[in-house]
Amino acid sequence: MPLEDHARIVSELTSRGYNAEREAVTQLAATDQPAAVLEFLLEDLPADALVVRSAHVESARSALETDAAAANPDPAAPDSAAQTDSTPSVSTGTTQPTASGSGAETPVETEGSQPIERSVDHDLRDLEIAGDMTGQSTGTGEYSDFVTVFRDRLERLGSKLRGRINHRPATAIQSMPGGSEVAMVGLVNDVRSTASGHWLVELEDATGTFPWLVMKDREYADLVNELLCDEALAMEGTLSDDAGIAFVDSMYFPDVPRTHEPSTADRHVQAALISDVHVGSDEFMADAWNDFADWLHTEQAKHVEYLLLAGDMVEGVGVYPDQDDELEIIDIYEQYEAFNERLKQVPGDLDIVMIPGNHDAVRLAEPQPGFDERLRGIMSAHDPQIVSNPSTVTLEGVSVLMYHGVSLDEVIAELPEEKANYDEPHKAMYQLLKKRHVAPQFGGHTRLAPEEKDYLVIDEVPDIFHTGHVHKLGFGKYHNVLAINSGCWQSQTDFQKSVNIDPDAGFAPIVDLDTLDVTVQKFS
Repeated sequence: MPLEDHARIVSELTSRGYNAEREAVTQLAATDQPAAVLEFLLEDLPADALVVRSAHVESARSALETDAAAANPDPAAPDSAAQTDSTPSVSTGTTQPTASGSGAETPVETEGSQPIERSVDHDLRDLEIAGDMTGQSTGTGEYSDFVTVFRDRLERLGSKLRGRINHRPATAIQSMPGGSEVAMVGLVNDVRSTASGHWLVELEDATGTFPWLVMKDREYADLVNELLCDEALAMEGTLSDDAGIAFVDSMYFPDVPRTHEPSTADRHVQAALISDVHVGSDEFMADAWNDFADWLHTEQAKHVEYLLLAGDMVEGVGVYPDQDDELEIIDIYEQYEAFNERLKQVPGDLDIVMIPGNHDAVRLAEPQPGFDERLRGIMSAHDPQIVSNPSTVTLEGVSVLMYHGVSLDEVIAELPEEKANYDEPHKAMYQLLKKRHVAPQFGGHTRLAPEEKDYLVIDEVPDIFHTGHVHKLGFGKYHNVLAINSGCWQSQTDFQKSVNIDPDAGFAPIVDLDTLDVTVQKFS
C-alpha cells in the first residue's frame, strides 16, 4: 500500500472503519516504515477503538522496533524492514520555498521534513448548533400554514422596529383625521411607481393594508429600489388631507445595529468555509480538492480545526435542463458515496458541519431539513454534523449563520447592480442582513415552505454570515458582521456558460476565529 501523503493514510484508515487524530496521522507519516507501522497498529488496536490516536501510533511504532531488534540482535546488522521503506512518506512532490522565497503562499511539507506538531486539545473546542429544524417540519401547504408563518415573521421582525416609532395598526391609521402624524410596521405588500415618478409602497399588518407615498425628491427615495415584497419595514409620515394615504418622512429596516460588536475565540483557531463541491459533475475539480485536502495536513493549516460546508455537496440529478449530459456519476446515491470518499481525505480530527443546498437530495423549499438517515449513513466520514439550511453554528463563541444562498439570485435580479451583483456576492448578503431575513420574498424564484414559525428570520445578529450557491468568491463586513460567499469546486459547465456565470472555483476562505480575519487559499 503506497502511503505518499497524509491523505492516503487517512483514506486507508477510514476504509477500515477508523477515524484518526491529525497528530496521529502526522506521526504515522513521519515514521521510517509507515506501511508496516500502520498494519501493526491495526492489528493491535483495542476492539472498541473508533479513533486512532497518537498513543496508538507510538505504541505500534515501539512494538515494531522491539520486534525488529529481536530479529536483528546485532546492532550493526541492517534492519531489512527499514531498508524496504527508507523514504519518509510525507512528500508532496513539490519544492519547499526558501526564506527569501518565490512568493509562494502555500508552503508544503517536503521529503525528509520533520513531523508537524498537530497536538489538539479537544477540550478547548466548543461547537453548538441553533435553528436546526430537521425533523420539525409541520407545514402541510394549507392556507392557514402560510398565514401562520407570515404572522410569525411580522411579530418577530416587527418587535425590532416598534421601539423606533409610535406604531399604529393599519385599521387605526385608517380612522385617524387628515394631517395626523402616523407610523406603521408591516410587511411590504406592493411597490409601484406613480405617473409622476413617485413611489407607492403598500404595507400590510395583521389588521389590514395602508398605502405610503415616497416622494421622488426625498433623500431616502433611493431606498425604495432596495425593497422586496414581504420584507418587514417601518414607516413614519403624515396623513394626506383626506387621510387616504400617508406621505413618508422616515423609513426603517430591521437591520444590524451599527454598534454590533462581534464575538471572537479566546485562542488562535481557524475555520475553513467552503461550499458547492458538486461531486458527480464532469466539471468537479478533483485535483483542486485533492490539493485542498493535502494542504489541511500541512504545517500551514495546523490551526484549522473546523470545516463548514454550505451546501451542494453533490451535483444532483435533474436540477437543470440536460444536466445528464454533464454528469460523471448519474446515480444520486453513488454521488454521495463519492463525496464521502472525498471527505475522508481531510484530517480526521476536524469538526465538520454541513447544510444542504438546492442540488442536494432534499426538498427544494426553504427551510431545508438536513438529509434523511440513508444519506446521513453514506456521508459518515469523520462523523459530520448535518443540519438544516439555514442553521447557526457557534464555534468557541463565534456565531456563524450558514445559509446555502438560493435567494441571492432573487436579490441580485431585483436590486440595482451597484447594490447587488454576482461579482460582489457579499453585497447581496448585506441586503439580507439589513432585512434580517435570508429569503424575504415569497412567490419568486426562491421556494419557501410554510412552517409553524419562520425559520428564515435572522433573530440574533451573527458574527459571520456564510453562503454559497452563486459560485462566486466575495467577502466583506457589514456593520461588523463578516459576510463570506465561498465560491465552488466546479469549473464552468455548459449550463453556466448559457447563463453567463464564470465561477470562482478551487478557493477556500480560512477565518481566524480570534480576529475574524480572512485568508483565501487558492487550489486551482
